[in-house]
Amino acid sequence: MHFSVKRLAQSLKSLEGGAGGPPARVCVAVSGGVDSLALLHSAAALASAGHFALRALHIDHGLQQASAGWAAHCRQTCDGLAVPFGVLSLRLVPAKGVSVEAAARDARYAALSAQLQPGEWLLTAHHQDDQFETVLLQLLRGAGVAGLAAMPGLARLGPGWHARPLLDERRAALEAYALAAGLEWIEDPMNAELRYERAYLRQELSPRILARWPAAGRTVARSARHLADAQVILAEVAAADARLAVDAEGRLDLGLLLGLSVPRQRNLLRAWLDGRGLGLPSTARLEAILRDLVPARADATPVVTWPSGEVRRYRGRLYAMSPLGPPPTGWSGSLEPGQEVELPSGLGWLSLEGAADGGIACSAVSGQISVRFGASGQSLRLSGRQGAHSIRNLFQEAGVVPWMRPRLPILVSAGRTLAIAGVGVAGWAAAPPGSEALSLRWRASPPLR
Repeated sequence: MHFSVKRLAQSLKSLEGGAGGPPARVCVAVSGGVDSLALLHSAAALASAGHFALRALHIDHGLQQASAGWAAHCRQTCDGLAVPFGVLSLRLVPAKGVSVEAAARDARYAALSAQLQPGEWLLTAHHQDDQFETVLLQLLRGAGVAGLAAMPGLARLGPGWHARPLLDERRAALEAYALAAGLEWIEDPMNAELRYERAYLRQELSPRILARWPAAGRTVARSARHLADAQVILAEVAAADARLAVDAEGRLDLGLLLGLSVPRQRNLLRAWLDGRGLGLPSTARLEAILRDLVPARADATPVVTWPSGEVRRYRGRLYAMSPLGPPPTGWSGSLEPGQEVELPSGLGWLSLEGAADGGIACSAVSGQISVRFGASGQSLRLSGRQGAHSIRNLFQEAGVVPWMRPRLPILVSAGRTLAIAGVGVAGWAAAPPGSEALSLRWRASPPLR
């Protein structure tokens, strides 16, 4: 079937329901390749007919010397179509060991998301052949249902939407459209470099598969849609389980988790970690949570880590957080009223602010206020308590998780402890009612309880 402006309009119409209505503003991500130029040209025809306001953005990743020429070509094409055009230059330098393709993709969408206006649709030119390749790559990587569902037709992106209206179109149909429209496009040399996974699949494997099974692109895309439906159901099940098992502080109840079947345990763990913004661990790390961390003895404090997060256990709950740095033993800093100080090891920021009632008495502060860590061997009488107690016992009574105890900031003035962040103010330093006081604020701290 031939691609046309009418087919693009029909595809966009089919996506409107997911976004709650048609787009008033559309932005086309244009690379200079044949697919994105066919999308741009057809979208420009719809824009000129009054369907929406249109603009285009080009991402210059800075990975190839010729990229400046690609941006110029895209600008020339947009000028010819009377489409407003902009360039986002990234100057990407992938970290060692990181896939260039993955780094470029993540940086590209982050940049595009930041440029979207509220409700605006970003159109990308992913087509049926791309979807076919994506499913095969995900299958070869051992992906689960979410990965095999491949690319959705419509998804949230920043304040707007990311639409892929060409997923039912073949690459050959888009090339035929571009030729008929007299478009000139650029061939990215990276697409021919077989060291990249997608290029190898596109050049070596896909042609052989499609020669034997010509309808494979269409049927695999259909399977991806089935899997996308299945993923929606899994997400709904996980959300229902999370409403029971995850508390307001984001902690996961072990007893309720263990009451689920093992597949539902995995499903809930994935959704819980993804919802915490930590990224998904590998299958091996996920299994380590279920195998090593969940059944650990009650007094153990095991941890499972991966590059973007970690999970710990305490008092029948699982805690998920960004990886903690080493306890800042030996570190010290100073703090003044009205000032905010950044703590080491990713522990957040600490500040002292004026308080109308309660907190640290201003009269208790003598000279500089020091911030220290690691005083579990000391004793302290907290405000409102009778007698001194070891700091270790105070931590236990306050329910502070064991891994945070050596990471709690301690405020000291003239050699005496004023307060322990997250625990309380020393009795001798507590402000009497109506007196000048300072309130201790700990911003962006890891979970304490």
